[in-house]
This record gives sequence, structure tokens and C-alpha cells, in this order.
Amino acid sequence: MKVIMNGALGKMGRQIWSLLEEGKNGTEIACGVDIGADGSDPRIVKSLSDFTGKADIIIDFSHHACTGDLLAYAIERKLPVIIATTGHTAEELETIRAASEKIAVFHAGNFSLGIAILCDFARRAAAMMPEANIEIIEKHHNQKLDAPSGTALMLANDIKEARKDATFVCGRYGHGKRTEQEIGIHALRLGGVIGEHEVILATPTETITLKHEAHTRALFADGALVAAGFLFGKPAGLYNMKDIVKN
Repeated sequence: MKVIMNGALGKMGRQIWSLLEEGKNGTEIACGVDIGADGSDPRIVKSLSDFTGKADIIIDFSHHACTGDLLAYAIERKLPVIIATTGHTAEELETIRAASEKIAVFHAGNFSLGIAILCDFARRAAAMMPEANIEIIEKHHNQKLDAPSGTALMLANDIKEARKDATFVCGRYGHGKRTEQEIGIHALRLGGVIGEHEVILATPTETITLKHEAHTRALFADGALVAAGFLFGKPAGLYNMKDIVKN
């Protein structure tokens, strides 16, 4: 499976590039794409339009602002796409949805199997404890651009499946009690933290804490390649980590 690595010179792009060079999961490099390409590696070009060779799939770890151009290229070449960037605007999310009617698109804010399990646990716990107050705490390194994290929003949206009237409150400031419908989401940016996510459910008599810690970015690189193997050959549609867990 020949992979176009979009965002090849970023932190995650470099991790996946190393795995592609090893041929992990039957993959190989089609090319890398990065705006920072300086010609030192001829396999990495500045723009997707600079590559016209054979490819089977695109993995995107670039920037959400590139979504439109990325999907236009993928549709033109009829290539499935793994979208692993976060921070998308409502308009960009609609672009992703529309593209999925024409090609296979896998979109996730986190490619860890453990996070997929955490999302499932959180949704089920929220359904089984309708009286519990729920708060989400996420921690990342001090260079992360978006807040809350895509993973925190994944968790919140999964919980909302069990709490249809839930409202999201990002951070908390001022006076007044929390509402029963509220899901608090708190973002911490500290040092070199790779990623930690906690879901806390509390009633007047007990508290449950569900937590996931990422120890290395290799976790997400491995997950992206698993997602690529899953998506390859799939019909047009919008897929996510739930589909892998179900599969």
C-alpha cells in the first residue's frame, strides 16, 4: 500500500515516515508532502499537486486549514484519506462530510485504540449514571495549538449520545452553579506532555474516574497505519475509530 504522507516533516509525520520506511503493515512511501520541504529529500515535495505518481492512500497530519485542498486532490485522484489533524472549523467539517460521499474518509481526533475504548466506557457510564456530573480534563504539551483537544471533543460528543440535552462548557469562570446538563471541558498545556485525558463522573455519594495516558507518539503513528489498512478498499463513506473497534 503506497502512502502519501501529508505533513511529513511535523512531529507525527516524522513518526509515520519512519514506519513507512520500515514497511510496517505492508506500507511503503509514495511521497511526503510538507510546506517546509527544502529539496534535501527528493521524496518530499512542497505541495500535493507536485506529486503525480502512483499512490493508494493519503495520511494527513498537516493543518486543518489545508483540508479543502487535500480533499479536492483526493477526490480528483479517487484516493481514500486518513484525516488526523484537529481544530477543524464547522465549514471544514462540512467539507469532510461532503467529500465522504465521493471517497472513503477516515476522520478521528485520536488514533489510539485505548482512547476508542475510553470513549465507549464514558458513553456507557454516562447512560448508566444519569444523575452524575461529568467533567473532562485534558493535558497536552505547551506547543499544542487547539483547545480543547480533538480527543476531548470526541469524548464529549460520545457522552452526548447518552445525554442528548448535554451542553459543553469549556473552562469555567464567574458566578453561578453548574447546570445538570453541563459537561465541563478543561484544557491544560504543560511542558512536554504527550496526551492525558480524564473523564470524571461524580454523584453525591461516589466518583468514577476514567483515564488514558499516551506514553509515546508512536502510539498514534501505529494507529494511523491500522486505520489506513482498515480504510483501503472501503467504499465512499465517513469512518472513525468506532468502526475499527466494531470491526
